[in-house]
Amino acid sequence: MFEVIKREGRARRGRFSCAHGGQVQTPVFMNVATQAAIKGGLSAVDLETVRCQIALCNTYHLHLRPGDDVVKALGGLHQMMRWDGPILTDSGGFQVFSLASLRKIKEEGVHFSSHIDGRKIFMGPEESMQIQSNLGSDIAMAFDECIENPAPYEYVKTSCERTLRWLRRCRAEHDRLGALPDCVNPRQMLFGINQGGTYDDLRVWHMQEIAKLDCDGYAIGGLAVGEPAEVMYHIIEQVEPHMPEEKPRYLMGVGTPGNILEAVARGVDFFDCVMPARNARHGRLFTWSGSLNIKNEKYKLDTRPIDPDCGCPVCRRYSRAYLRHLFAAGEMLAMRLAVAHNLYFYNSLMERIREALDQGVFEAFRQEYLPRLEAKI
Repeated sequence: MFEVIKREGRARRGRFSCAHGGQVQTPVFMNVATQAAIKGGLSAVDLETVRCQIALCNTYHLHLRPGDDVVKALGGLHQMMRWDGPILTDSGGFQVFSLASLRKIKEEGVHFSSHIDGRKIFMGPEESMQIQSNLGSDIAMAFDECIENPAPYEYVKTSCERTLRWLRRCRAEHDRLGALPDCVNPRQMLFGINQGGTYDDLRVWHMQEIAKLDCDGYAIGGLAVGEPAEVMYHIIEQVEPHMPEEKPRYLMGVGTPGNILEAVARGVDFFDCVMPARNARHGRLFTWSGSLNIKNEKYKLDTRPIDPDCGCPVCRRYSRAYLRHLFAAGEMLAMRLAVAHNLYFYNSLMERIREALDQGVFEAFRQEYLPRLEAKI
């Protein structure tokens, strides 16, 4: 399933395999297809073009629309969206807990109101596993509480203990569902999620406890939610030594190119973030010299590609001036081309990170590109 083939410091170069697709090369960035589609008009065919290895879909949103029962009837997410590669589904926990005014947390799970039509919904560990089983993803994430930072110590402690109990229930239900004759993907994996806010002792205790449950992989959750980047890096450093060496490590919801470089250096294998697609839809594009706002007037007559050092189909064919015109005219094509470029850039960044690890020069690569990639042009 997962093999670490090379190390440089704490950074890891690995290979991952699951029920769909060939071998995934890690470190890897998972492209976010929230409702079984990339926002900005990209299809499964486009995912292949931008060199996506893993797509990430959203349990909460797909449960509401079209309904996980509908997805199951259509043969699962892979059949519905015509994507043959791996898919990870989050548990719905982050979305549920972001509905602070619409939800109530209890030991059995969470009662909340749909953000679409206000109807009452309940989701607990078993329900999350059932929804994700219907979706047929390759990786299911355990149901957890995502705590805002900062939060009172005693609340975070109580939440961590409850999330641990929820993981045990997820494990039992996941095993039960995988043995059913109508299971969409009997080889679906389960990843546990580490929580603990910004408290070192709670993070370490929780990681040690969830590691005992022998999940297929482990994520660090509840970061990149407003705390300084230095705090996030510190928490990763505290948790990483207690994460099983032979299992993939996933930092949820991260982040900028600089965040990714720093987290790889601290031992992370999997990443996801809405940032590249969201920024693209607003004209913020990533290049090997930093990010730029394509809507700026100075690009009106600029015939250069977005990034002369990028090999994506957009950069090979279109100019900055044309893309700026599309945004100014409100054309949908503007978002489609911009999102395609940013996702290609992120996937190419991961390729170059892997190449640097293969060659034993990752630290030099990080030192050279960190200031470049964080710059604003």
